[in-house]
Amino acid sequence: MAIKFGTDGWRAIMAEEFTFGNVEIVVQAIADYVQGTGMADRGVVIGYDNRFLSDKFALRAAEVLTGNRIPVLLPPVSLPTPVTAFAITHHQAAGAIMLTASHNPPEYNGIKFIPDYAGPALPDITDRIEGRVRELVAAARPEVIKKIRLDNARGQGLVREIAPMTPYLDQLAAIVDLPAITAAGLRIVVDPMWGAGIGYLEAVLERCGLSYAVIHNTRDPLFGGSLPEPSAAVLTELRRSVVESGAHLGLALDGDADRFGVIDADGTFISANQVLVLLYHHLLTHRKLAGSVARTVATTHMLDRIAARHGFTVEETPVGFKYIGQSLRERETLLGGEESGGLSLRGHMPEKDGVLACALMAEVRAVAGRPLVEVLAEIDREYGRLVSQRLDLHTHPEAKAGILARLHEYAPAALAGVNVVKRVTIDGVKLQLADGAYALVRASGTEPLFRLYVEANSETQLREIQEQVKKDLSL
Repeated sequence: MAIKFGTDGWRAIMAEEFTFGNVEIVVQAIADYVQGTGMADRGVVIGYDNRFLSDKFALRAAEVLTGNRIPVLLPPVSLPTPVTAFAITHHQAAGAIMLTASHNPPEYNGIKFIPDYAGPALPDITDRIEGRVRELVAAARPEVIKKIRLDNARGQGLVREIAPMTPYLDQLAAIVDLPAITAAGLRIVVDPMWGAGIGYLEAVLERCGLSYAVIHNTRDPLFGGSLPEPSAAVLTELRRSVVESGAHLGLALDGDADRFGVIDADGTFISANQVLVLLYHHLLTHRKLAGSVARTVATTHMLDRIAARHGFTVEETPVGFKYIGQSLRERETLLGGEESGGLSLRGHMPEKDGVLACALMAEVRAVAGRPLVEVLAEIDREYGRLVSQRLDLHTHPEAKAGILARLHEYAPAALAGVNVVKRVTIDGVKLQLADGAYALVRASGTEPLFRLYVEANSETQLREIQEQVKKDLSL
């Protein structure tokens, strides 16, 4: 058995690798790590999403933590990942365990450790936890897993019930301009996608005194037979609801509410790249805030153009919000985000937060007083248009090694007739062109799959770059 933490925790198929026994091993490793930090007496928050058995896995995690004499802060209901992270700082806990597989298919579940700084664990932490997991698996002795029955733990005062929703919403109200949303009288359709974010955006809109419509707001571990992923392909019902009701916006959350989806009034899906552009431009020009932006290597360079125009810098990170969170924590970055649908702000937790993102998009729409697509068109006119697309390119397992070898050496002088001016290898191979376009190729760590990200100045150039890279690498 190999338990490996990916970009955001360990995820696996339930009843195959994700079992109660393996969860106990992972939680024991986390307990050993927390004991080593000297903060164990501050307790650990346990959050869980609406997936099948997530609540039961959470209770088993509590039995292991309390068996190690680590107090547990336990909610009576499911929590979004960002609210679980918020609870760490609110209760000054040593960290949190979150049971979730986020936007993965229904048969998956997952577990991640969020350290005391309330953001994703960096590799040095997950490496230590993984190392301890390997030791526990090698020991193969049941007694190395310390646990007690939860009723006994309660009797010993090791379990404390928490309800962080209201204080979390209070913090959101201090960040988002709710009066502007109220004044605009926006009509919004909310889609929490059957997940742990049910009730949160609704509560934000109720604080604004707005009426709203909501779909998919009951727990369904099968997520309506689809994925709890707020992508253009999945949000068809939200799009229809927005258009048919004449709403100004549709706002969606993924399964654990750390990612977001936005539908404009005409049914246009606003991508995560576009959300980041809208928000950064809004923060600098309307809010008159100052600060740099952190983005992953796969995220739009429109952020770079906006930052440069206003005299700020951009930090480019590997893929994974843990690196964005590190920038928010250590460098007073104003905004951090990634093209896969995560963002957070200075002054909030350094964890991606879909509820915050959706509320901020309502603020942008309210202040602009016109559809988001019109604001984006204005930004394009001011900074120059960019178009982006990601392709997932599947190959045969036996072909992957050869493609990786070609990718390692891949350094063409030009793509689509434009000179390559920079080659970046912090995560995959990224080729930046003289006219601002780029191509990035990253290999999946688990599948015979390569991801090709291209950003270009037109759809024609984007297609030409895609075709050349695929041909050059035999993808």
